[in-house]
Amino acid sequence: NNCIIAASSRQITMTRTVFTTTAILIGQSLSCAAFSPAATKTSFSFALNDAINTPVEPPLNPLLSQIKPSKTVEVFSLVKQMEAEGETVTSLCVGEPDFAPPQCVLDAATAAMIGGQTRYTAVTGTADLRKAIAEDLKTRKGVEYNPVSEIVVGNGAKQCVYQGLLAACGAGDEVIVPAPYWPSYPEMSLLVGASPVILETSVDDGYLLNPDALEKCLEEHPKAKVLMLCNPSNPTGGVHSTEMLTQIAKVLEKYPNVVILADEIYERLVYTDDGQCTSFASLPGMFERTITINGFSKSHAMTGFRLGYLAAPERFAKATSVLQGQITSCASSVSQAAGVSALNEVDDSWLEDNVVIMKEKRDYVLQELAEMDGVSVSVPPNGAFYVLPDVSKYYNGDDTQLCLDLLKEKKLALVPGESFGAPGTVRISYATSMEELQTAMTKLREFLESL
Repeated sequence: NNCIIAASSRQITMTRTVFTTTAILIGQSLSCAAFSPAATKTSFSFALNDAINTPVEPPLNPLLSQIKPSKTVEVFSLVKQMEAEGETVTSLCVGEPDFAPPQCVLDAATAAMIGGQTRYTAVTGTADLRKAIAEDLKTRKGVEYNPVSEIVVGNGAKQCVYQGLLAACGAGDEVIVPAPYWPSYPEMSLLVGASPVILETSVDDGYLLNPDALEKCLEEHPKAKVLMLCNPSNPTGGVHSTEMLTQIAKVLEKYPNVVILADEIYERLVYTDDGQCTSFASLPGMFERTITINGFSKSHAMTGFRLGYLAAPERFAKATSVLQGQITSCASSVSQAAGVSALNEVDDSWLEDNVVIMKEKRDYVLQELAEMDGVSVSVPPNGAFYVLPDVSKYYNGDDTQLCLDLLKEKKLALVPGESFGAPGTVRISYATSMEELQTAMTKLREFLESL
């Protein structure tokens, strides 16, 4: 039963490994009982040609098999594709203000380019910007940072979140991620080698982090090294009060090895009576273990400038600056000049006027949703520019299919709540014009009524 396959070395040049593998595969595919030299030669020739002509693709990093693509990015890309094909799409999927940055910010960027501020800066950012950030945090938030050693300017707040995680934890550690969550939190945790631990919150509590639930989670997960705390929240718009943050801090006092990564990028968009959002680092005993993330995208509509920052005790800031030096180096010099203007020249009244407008949009969306059958928002959001209504009465709770059909039939783009750890919901961003919101609410109502 020995099958002998010969090939002329003058006709084919190949490695012993490829030859052996191909021969084995052919030997397995042919019945030795029906073996004939002519048939075998022909079969071998075809198989060998296929093996030689098929390009070998080097394997990707196995880590990528664990990482999920961003649903928000996927939906946004699909919207842009549809628009490029000539379709008109109403999109409430991206968290991006519809208003332009202040004129002084645009002027500062222009002046920086004309004035020759187009070269590399220090990895941690220009001295002027770090000084402005430190002064702003001291004046508004009551926390003092050394602008030389405790502020790191990055290419957007997203980079700062990743670098903060990379500095604070690694392989074998766990990251507590309250749900609903920004989809990048669990994936970034995996990227740094840690394991995300999803901590469910209650819709009846407005999806805010319950201190008792946090303590129970920490008891059950002694490997926890980081708590992700997004306040105000993306995707819920929930805002933790000072009182609730204080209760969370008291729980964390019992777990001194846990670092708090406080993502406060939406802190200038708060609709409570006092309009305040307490910085977690300002609470007693929390400064030395808190990495604060902030930026200019949401407050000053500077999303395309890609400018964010991290403020933390020196050991964290230094670690993240080392990482950034090996990943991207500095943020754009032009963007940094614009950031200085945003902090030093933009009057608070400009920001406050935008908050009023955003609140009006929020109220309109909530009113429209309240009139739709099978849609509910238990606790109105008090910050950011998102609403996360429950639509689980439709599609048996399959929010992804609902969003796909909504986009196909009504050309309305929303993001499925499943990607935020909140199945049965959809995220609505009302950071767009009132006219666009009116069109969107009409499309959503008509779609749901047709089911």
